[in-house]
Amino acid sequence: MTEATGIVGEFFALKEGTDADLLAMQCGDFYEFFGEDAERVSEELDLKVSEKSSHGSSYPMAGVPIDDLTPYLKALVERGYRVAVADQYETDSGHAREIVRVVTPGTLLETSDADAQYLAAVVDGNGSSGSSGSGDGYGLAFADVTTGRFLVAEAPDADTALTELYRFDPVEVLPGPDVRTNDDLLGRVRERSDATLTLHETEAFAPKRAAHEVREQFGTETVDRLSVEEPAIAAAGAVLSYVEETGAGVLASMTRIQAHHGDDHVTLDATTQRNLELTETMQGERDGSLFETIDHTETSAGGRLLKEWLQRPRRSLATLEQRQESVAALSTAALARDELQETLGEAYDLARLASKATHGSADARDLVAVRETLSVLPAVAELVASNPELAGSPLSEIVDRPDREAAAELQETLEEAIADDPPSTVRQGELLQRGYDDDLDEVIERHEAVKEWLDSLAEREKAQHGLSHVTVDRNKTDGYYIQVGKSAADGVPEGYEQIKTLKNSKRFTTDELETKEREILRLEEQRGELEYDLFCELREAVAERAELLQDVGRALATVDALASLATHAAENRWVKPDLQQGDRLEIDQGRHPVVEQTTEFVPNDVRLDEQRGFLVVTGPNMSGKSTYMRQVACIVLLAQIGSFVPAKDAEVGLVDGIFTRVGALDELAQGRSTFMVEMSELSNILHTATKESLVILDEVGRGTATYDGISIAWAATEYLHNEVQAKTLFATHYHELTGLAENLPRVANVHIAADERDGDVTFLRTVRDGPTDRSYGIHVADLAGVPDPVVDRARDVLARLREEKAIEAKGGASSEPVQAVFDLGSGTMQTQAQAASTDGGPMDTDDEMALDPDTETVLEDLESIDVNTTPPIELVSKVQELQERLEDD
Repeated sequence: MTEATGIVGEFFALKEGTDADLLAMQCGDFYEFFGEDAERVSEELDLKVSEKSSHGSSYPMAGVPIDDLTPYLKALVERGYRVAVADQYETDSGHAREIVRVVTPGTLLETSDADAQYLAAVVDGNGSSGSSGSGDGYGLAFADVTTGRFLVAEAPDADTALTELYRFDPVEVLPGPDVRTNDDLLGRVRERSDATLTLHETEAFAPKRAAHEVREQFGTETVDRLSVEEPAIAAAGAVLSYVEETGAGVLASMTRIQAHHGDDHVTLDATTQRNLELTETMQGERDGSLFETIDHTETSAGGRLLKEWLQRPRRSLATLEQRQESVAALSTAALARDELQETLGEAYDLARLASKATHGSADARDLVAVRETLSVLPAVAELVASNPELAGSPLSEIVDRPDREAAAELQETLEEAIADDPPSTVRQGELLQRGYDDDLDEVIERHEAVKEWLDSLAEREKAQHGLSHVTVDRNKTDGYYIQVGKSAADGVPEGYEQIKTLKNSKRFTTDELETKEREILRLEEQRGELEYDLFCELREAVAERAELLQDVGRALATVDALASLATHAAENRWVKPDLQQGDRLEIDQGRHPVVEQTTEFVPNDVRLDEQRGFLVVTGPNMSGKSTYMRQVACIVLLAQIGSFVPAKDAEVGLVDGIFTRVGALDELAQGRSTFMVEMSELSNILHTATKESLVILDEVGRGTATYDGISIAWAATEYLHNEVQAKTLFATHYHELTGLAENLPRVANVHIAADERDGDVTFLRTVRDGPTDRSYGIHVADLAGVPDPVVDRARDVLARLREEKAIEAKGGASSEPVQAVFDLGSGTMQTQAQAASTDGGPMDTDDEMALDPDTETVLEDLESIDVNTTPPIELVSKVQELQERLEDD
C-alpha cells in the first residue's frame, strides 16, 4: 500500500508516536479516526465508516462532531481503551495537530458514575530492579482524578497489597517494575478486579525522581509528615507522573496527600467483603448489598463516602463515638433531618467540579453548579444551628471545618458573574451577568442596540413602504435579509437589492442592512472573545480555590452520609451500640440488616467474651446458621463505621479485623478446586487473624473425605482457640466438634432449633445454647423437590446406618442385592467382601484392583502424618500437597 500523505499521513504519524490504543484527531469541526482505529471505533460505537483517499489509496474513516467527543471518549475508555486526543492549531502554512492528552480509565474526568474512579500504582519494595527495592514491603498510591483525592498506603506482603487494591477498587493500575514481572500477583489482580493494567515508564518509579515529584506537588514538610517508606513514595510519584504525562490537567486539584494506615482501620480482605456482600451481592448486583440497603444519601459525594466507610471501618473509638453522636441527634430530630436532606439534595459534586475547573473543562453551567452548592453550606449550617439537638452534636464542628467566609466570597463572585441560565458552550456569549465588567457591558449595549434595530426592521419597512408579508431573518448562506411575499415583491422601494427568489417570496438586502450586519457580526465576535476571556479568568479563579471546594464538598458529604445512617436507623428501629475496647460482644435480639428488609426476621442473641470466645454452631441445613453468623459480622462492621445496628441492644468490643470463610466456588480457570479455595481461605485466616479479630467459619473440611475433614476442622478449632484466640463463630455439620466444649474452656455450643412432629420438621430460626445431633438433610432434599423414591430410600438408608445395620445396594449387574456397611475406619461405604478384606479376609489379587506405586506412596505418607502433633497450618499444607500428587497421578 502506498504511504499515506495529508491528514491521513499526519494521523498515522501521530498514532505511531503514542502508545494509546486509539487516536482521535481534530479535523475542523470533527474528530476523525482513520484506518484500523476507524474500524474498531465503528464496531464499538456503531459509527458509520466512510473512505478517505490519500496518495492513490483509500482508508477507512469515522468521525464525531467536536461537541460530541466527550460521550464517545467516555464510552471507549469504559470499554478499557486508552484514547489519545490530538487538537488542531493554526500555523503560518495552515493547520497542524498535536496530541494534547491521553484519556485512560484512571484519568477520565467526564464520568457519570458516582463511585470513586481510582488510579492506583503498586510497587514491590522487596524487588531486585533497583527502582524501589528497599525491602520495605509494598507501597501503593491511589488518586481519584475526578475529585483530586490522593492517598498512599503500605502493605507488608502481596496478600495485604491485594486486599488494599480490592478495598479501593481502582479502574486502572500501574504496576511497578518488579510487580509487572510477577505473573502470579498480576493474575490475582486480574482475578479480583476489572481494572485496566497499564505499563508506565520504569523511570517514573525511581525513588529519587518519585520523591521529587511528590514534594513538588504537595510540599516537603507535608511529605515528611506522612511517615511512609520509599515504596509508597515511589508509587505516589509514578501516579503523579502518569497524570501529568496523559495531559489530564488536574494536578492542581490534588491539593493534599494522606496516608492510609491499616492499623487505624478494620482489616477486611477481599473474601470477607464478598462474603458479607458489602457493596455487591455474590451475583455481582448492587441491589441486595449492605450498601444499597443503608444508602439514603442525597448526593453522589455522600454515597461515595458512605461506601468508603463500609469498606474501611475504623478502629478509633473517638472517631466512632463522634459519628454515633451525630447519628443519634439526626435520628431523633426527624423534621430537621428531613429538611436537611432536602437541602442537601440541591448540592452538586464539588470535588469533581473542582477537578473540571483545574483541568479547564468546566463550562458556565458547571460554575453555576459550584455557585448553587456553595450556597447550600450556609443553609445546612443554619439548620444545624437552629436545632438544639443538632447544634449540640459534632455536626456543628463538621459544617464549621471549611472556611465559610471564603466560600461565601466565592459564591458571591459567581452570583455577580455567571448568567442564571448560560448556554452549554463557552464561546457563544451570554455567559456573564450585566455589570460584571464595564468593557463587556459597553459591547453588550452596542450589540443589543444593533440587534434591536434588526428586530424592529420588518415593522418599520411595513409602515414606511406599505408592504405586507415582510420578515427579517438570517442564515449562513444569505446572511441578514428582508423577505417579502411574491404578491408584494413588485412594490419594494428602489434601495432593495434582490438576492434570492423562492417559491412564494423573494429575498432582498439594502446598503444599510449590510452595514448593520457587518456591525453586529463584529460585535458578536468581540463580545464572544471578551466574554470567553473573562470566563476563563473566572474559571481559573475557581480552580485556584480547588482546596476550598473540596473542603466544602467533604463537609456536605459527611453530613449526608450521617443523615443516611440516621434515616435508616429511625426507619428500622436500629439502636446505638455501646462501643468499648475489649473482648466482649453481646447482641440482644440481633437481626441481619439486609434480610430483615424482605423477611419477617426472627431475632437472635450472641454472647462472646474472655470466658466464652468460640461458638460451635450446629443445626439443620437451611435453618439459618450462615445468616446468623453473617448478621453478627455485619452488626460488628456497622458498629465500626459509627452506625446504629439492627438489635434491641448491643455491646461491641472493637475488632481489628473481620475474617470469613463462607462457602466456596470452584476457580477452575486458576486451577483451584472448591476444597483448595476453602483451604486457602482457612490458611489466610489462621495466618492473619489476631486475638482482637472476629472470625466467621461456615463449614471447614467438607470438600474432602469425612475423616480428613473432621481432622482439619478439629485442628483448626484448637489452633484458633489456643493460639489465635480470636472471637470465633464456627458452623459445622461435624457433630463430633461439639465435644470440644467439654475440653476447651472458651468453646461453647449453640444450635439452631427445629421442631419435628409426626415426621414434619419446622425450622424455628432460633439460636439456643447447646449442641444438636441432627442435620435434617433429607428433609431439605424433600423441600428442594428431590423425587420421592430417592427421599424415601435415603430415609431407609439413614435408619439402617443409625442402627449400624448392613445396607442392600440395589441394582448393578447382579440381580441379587449386595450388602454394604459404613466403615468407621475409612469413613466410606464398603461391600461385605471389601469389609472382610480389611479385616484380614481374602484379598482380591486381580491386578486391576491393585493400587499403582505412586498412589501407594501417597497413602503411606498420609498414614505417617500424626494429626495430634502436626500444627494446623502444616497439616493443611500437607493435605494440599497430597491431593495435588493424587491429581497429578
